Formats: sequence, C-alpha cells, structure tokens
Amino acid sequence: MSQARLRVSFLLLVTLATLAHLVIGGVVWQAVGVGALLLYLLTIAGQLTRMSKGLLLAAGILTLFALWRSASPAPLLFDAAGRFAFFATFVVALSMLRLPAYRSRLVRRCGQCMLLQPPSRRYPILSLGSALFGIILNIGVLNLFAAMIEKSNTLNAAQGRLWVQQARQRRMMLALLRGFSLAPLISPMGIGVAVVLSSLPEVSWWALAPYILGAAALIFLTGWAVDFLTGPHPAANNTPLAAPSLRPLAQFCVLLLGIVALVFGIAWLLELRLPIAALLGAPGGALLWLAWQRRRLGYVGLPAAVGTVHRQLPWLLSPSANEIVVLGAAGYLGHLCVGLVDTQQLAPLFALLNPWGAFNAVLAMLVVLGLAQVGVNPIITVTLLVGLLPQLGIDGLTPPLIGASLMVGWALALMSSPMTASMLILSRFTGVSATYIGYRWNGYFMIAAIPLLAVWFIWPPF
Repeated sequence: MSQARLRVSFLLLVTLATLAHLVIGGVVWQAVGVGALLLYLLTIAGQLTRMSKGLLLAAGILTLFALWRSASPAPLLFDAAGRFAFFATFVVALSMLRLPAYRSRLVRRCGQCMLLQPPSRRYPILSLGSALFGIILNIGVLNLFAAMIEKSNTLNAAQGRLWVQQARQRRMMLALLRGFSLAPLISPMGIGVAVVLSSLPEVSWWALAPYILGAAALIFLTGWAVDFLTGPHPAANNTPLAAPSLRPLAQFCVLLLGIVALVFGIAWLLELRLPIAALLGAPGGALLWLAWQRRRLGYVGLPAAVGTVHRQLPWLLSPSANEIVVLGAAGYLGHLCVGLVDTQQLAPLFALLNPWGAFNAVLAMLVVLGLAQVGVNPIITVTLLVGLLPQLGIDGLTPPLIGASLMVGWALALMSSPMTASMLILSRFTGVSATYIGYRWNGYFMIAAIPLLAVWFIWPPF
C-alpha cells in the first residue's frame, strides 16, 4: 500500500467512525475515530505548512495546560479530540463534491458564461456564481475562477488599454472574493453553520436563516454598489457582443438545490441535526452526480462512480491535509478554551456587557474580524465566543443573533484579512500583495458594509 493510500485509509476510518458515533452513538466509535486521527496526523507531519504546525503546537501546549488545571482533564480532552475528528470528517465529506465538479462540463460552461457577461452584469453574476460554486468547491472555486479570469482578461480584450485591463482584474477578483466569502453564510452545509449549530444545540438553521441570509443580501448589494461607484466605466470602441445565455447557471442552481434538498431530507427522515445530515448528504450527492455523469456505462452509472471514487480518493484528499489540520486544531483549541473557563468568573464581564444588549452582537462580529487581521483563525474565535456568550445570559442577545453575528464576522474576515488562504490565493494570481487587496482594493467596501451590518443586527426588520 502506498503512503498516500495509507493516509487516506486512516482518514476514511476517522470519517466512518465519527459518522457512526454521530448517527448511532457510542463512545467506542468516537475512540476509534480519535485513534485513527492520531495515526493520520503522524503520517502527514512532513506535509504541513507553518500555520498548521503552529496550530498543532498551540493545541499541544493547551493540552498540557488542561492536564494541569482541569479537575477532570480526560473527558475534556476526549471531547475536544472528537471535535477535531468532526471537522476532519466535515472536510472529507464536502471534498467529495469536488470530484464530480472538477469533471463536469456544466461547471466549465458556467465559468465561461459568467466571465463573458457585459460589464453592467459581470459583478452580480460573478459574485453570485462564485458564492454558489463555493458551496460545492469550497476554496477550490478561487483557484478555478481566478485562473479563468487571468486567462480571459488579456490586453487584447481590453483593446490595448492597460488601465482597463487592470481595472477589470481588480473588479472581477473582488467580485470573486466577496462571492466566495458569502458561501459560508448562504450554505446550510457550510463550515460556519457546522461550528455554530454544533455549539448551540438549541438553535436550528431556520432560526439563523433570517439573520444570515439578510446579512448576505446586504453584503452583496453593498459590494455591487461600491463596484459601480468606484468604476471605472470605459466606453467600448467596438459593438459589444451578445451576452451568453445564463442557462448553464440555471442548470447548476437546480443541481445545487437537489443536493441541499437531499441534506434536508436526510435531516428530516433520520431526525438528525443539519451538520450531521450534511456529512451524509454531501458524499451521497457526490456519488449520485458521478453516477449521472457515467450513466451510459451501465447499471445507472453506480459501479463506475464507486470505482472512480476509489481510484481518485488519494488525489482528492491528499491536498486537504492542511485544511483538515487548520480547521480541526482550531475547533480543538476552541473547545478546550470553553471547557477551561470558569463560568463564575464571568460575572464582571456580564456586568460590563449587559447594558449594551443586542449591540454585543456587533462587538462579537468586530472581534472575529479584528483578530483575523493579526492571524487568529476565525474558527478559533467563533468556537470560543459561541461557547462563552450564551453563558452570560445578556438581555436581548439571543443564541441565533450570537451565531449569526459570528458567522458574518467570519465572512468579513475572509474578505479583508491578508492572512487568510483566500487572500493569499488571489495575491498569487494577481501579483498584488494580500495587504493591498484587503485594505486598499476592498477598503471602501468594508467602510460601507460594517455600519450597515451593525444596524442590521441592532434593529433587524423582523
């Protein structure tokens, strides 16, 4: 067995054992998942980036602190390791959707359709399209669409005007970035929803939906307005070509709705929480999509789809090692931090924050956004705050409002922090520094969006 196949085998064991624990129950399954996770981490030690190694080091230090300070460290560490395994399983489950997407002619047709739209329609269509594709491809949508943008945005296409080419690059890349950052808000299968709902068992996605979907619409409209106002709007020298049909995007929306409906159907039939249903629905949807692509090979394409998954798993999951470690270790750290905090010591904090009422949601959003600027991964901040804030019992600060404000802060962090993977990818494609993209290119948008979102959370219209 090759090294890559061995790593994938450990990761699949983590996934299957974690799913068994979440669906069936039983501490034995969780123990198997945690054990397989430790073996998996040992096999990928040489592939990790500096950030991943730093998070693992921080996890080790906090583990030692928990052994020293906690009255019962074993259950706390075991549950925290279970959170690590949960996020690893989440990455694996959603990664399965990338396999049929990367092989889909529909995806390629959608990309070309979005990029060839006239300037007046390019921002909204590219932003909404990247949000929809981000639900399935996750951060892969940035690599896919950024490469398409660089290929199509030539000096010849700008009729020899360098300033037009540079302006188009800025506007299309920002539309891509802002759209991708909305995916965690609008997707019931997103990592933000998983973190919030797994930490707030009393909250459903339907309770979050009015806050997060309204905030997503506000972010989208603000971005569109800023794009239009900051321009420029050069006049074309030639007769413009007819805009391509939006039919591929409509077909993709139908496909996406089918996958989301499958997830909600599993949640309803099996009476599962939505994040757990997503762990079952995403691989199931991926397998059905692959089978449809191979339906002419007999038996409705299912045997061919299963064979493809078996062959391609090492290629599909090997690049996810750092993503798994970053998300898993951040969830582990957040769970330990919440477990180590003495709730009785929060009384002074309650006295300080309670007079602010619902405005604390805005403060929570700004904390997530601000700490991301100095390199603190939003998943750490969100996991910590979503565990601590409900314990304070602040008047007017309901659990759905807490969860939604933290998710919006996470989305804004993806759009602005120069230390996020999304910003580093765009910097690599554009040759522009991540700091310049986050603070100069996106500066006017952030200045406009943050006050509007603050009003949204303080005085929601429902």
